[in-house]
Amino acid sequence: MSLPKGLAEDVAKNLVMVARLIDEDPEAAYAYSKIALRLASRVAAVREAAGFAAYATQKYSEALAEFRAARRMTGSVDLWPVMADCERGLGRPEKALEMAGAAEVHKLDKAGQVEMRLVAAGARRDMDQLDAAIVTLQSPELASNSVQPWTPRLRYAYADALLAAGREDEAREWFAKAVESDKDGSTDASDRLAAMDGVEFVDAFVEDEDEDDDERDDDVEPQDEASALDEVEADIEDDDEDDDEDDDFEDVEAEVEAKEDVVKVDVVKEDVVKEEDDKD
Repeated sequence: MSLPKGLAEDVAKNLVMVARLIDEDPEAAYAYSKIALRLASRVAAVREAAGFAAYATQKYSEALAEFRAARRMTGSVDLWPVMADCERGLGRPEKALEMAGAAEVHKLDKAGQVEMRLVAAGARRDMDQLDAAIVTLQSPELASNSVQPWTPRLRYAYADALLAAGREDEAREWFAKAVESDKDGSTDASDRLAAMDGVEFVDAFVEDEDEDDDERDDDVEPQDEASALDEVEADIEDDDEDDDEDDDFEDVEAEVEAKEDVVKVDVVKEDVVKEEDDKD
């Protein structure tokens, strides 16, 4: 609303493209965000969108700068968890843990607090503190039977941490719970669970092609070296016979031509004798 109408429409179109492409083509989304940023860098929504586009392309330093700018403009703490995750991306898990214990976390809504817990657990794992990561994820939200938008990711993270710690039976249980709550397939919990159970997925189309190839191979009977040699010798004999037939034909043809020449000579002699008789 702070921009002139024409400019506002141009900025809005670029932000729409950021939202559409950020999951399927992050680089394209990032390019659109840079255009919007050039047009309206003093709009908080633009800075936030630019931050998420940079975050999606793993440009964590740039993303953190944009998130901080958006937070200064709005005074909101909603971006606190993703800012902490940018610190992880920059190789500073200690800073992320420090942010997890800050007063801003208490101002977050339930979804934001769960997200902050996930980031903190990830920071613990970055520091090879697996047991601490498991404890960090243990919460009322994890134990609850109600399914919320964050439930699949929380259960998945807990199962993954248990598996990393070598607690496979518990990990299998929580991967199964993650599958139950993940109706949209936002995680690969089902694949992880199948892998733990030793289930291997095979492409049926490829398998059918292999079977067809095997059937074609079975139709061709193998020949040993002796039979192959016999066939070669038979072919050679046939060629020799064909050559002999060709030679015989050539001899006959030559004989016929010779006889024709004799006949022609006799005819010529007769014509000469007849002419002489006529003269007489």
